[in-house]
Amino acid sequence: MPARSDDVRYGGVTLLSSPENGRYPCGNSLLVSGSEATALVDPSIEVGRRGREVGPVDLAVVSHAHEDHVAGLHGFPEVPAHVHPAEAAAVRDPEVLVAGFGMDEAAAGAFGVELRTAFGVTGHEAVRPMEDGDVLDLGGRTMTVVHLPGHTAGHCGLLVEPDGFLFVGDIDLTGFGPYYGDVGSDLDALEASFGRLRDVEARWYGTAHHRGVVEGRAAFLAALDTFAAVVTRRDETLLGLLERPRTLAEIVDHRLVYRPHVALPFVAAVERRTAEQHLARLQRAGAVRAEGDTWLRA
Repeated sequence: MPARSDDVRYGGVTLLSSPENGRYPCGNSLLVSGSEATALVDPSIEVGRRGREVGPVDLAVVSHAHEDHVAGLHGFPEVPAHVHPAEAAAVRDPEVLVAGFGMDEAAAGAFGVELRTAFGVTGHEAVRPMEDGDVLDLGGRTMTVVHLPGHTAGHCGLLVEPDGFLFVGDIDLTGFGPYYGDVGSDLDALEASFGRLRDVEARWYGTAHHRGVVEGRAAFLAALDTFAAVVTRRDETLLGLLERPRTLAEIVDHRLVYRPHVALPFVAAVERRTAEQHLARLQRAGAVRAEGDTWLRA
């Protein structure tokens, strides 16, 4: 049974309710129940607040090692957390998680404090590796790992059968658009992951944030196309900026990703990594060129 009246079930998958439909810093966590075991997927900050109220849990699955996806793990210290090997160190050690953003020392220090005080992230020792194609058998219900890199190197989705529920993690279909601002993020890999998702048949498509669950393949593909188009808009914004020469610092200050009022510790690092990837792609395409420490449209 759902742990709260506003939780929603999709066959054997329960979407745990969260403020504002899982808008950051919250997230959409799942309980997936079989006859032999129950899995908790992406335990959010809200799961941390609810604690054991979510019910008995035999294993956790973490789509990737960002703070909003591991915040609730501290409530289940003995439960093994399954995660892609590329994310395992960051799940174990908050310092590795912070380092993955590529922040300067001051910002990293501030974010490290926020991880402990706001998110309750302390690190999780009981980590188990999961690779693309691995099947987690819960008894009459399985979860197949679908590696979807790009957002982070080890970002993974989960296909729950027999329900036909595909959890796509932080390919979350929001108006914010794709995130690929970590040190290990890769825009080309992310776009390849979009392509892979277009080939996966499911009845329901669950996201980690805000959008929640999309029903039907046609609706999902339309939402995915809109989400992916944000990358093109960022290219266009950057090309407009480069009608006159700009330094990388000026591009970072303009912001391709976050709105001007957002003051999170990792914003500058994310904007820099995002801009660098777009500049590299546009340079390979012959659309921009570098002159010394400035960039301009070719």
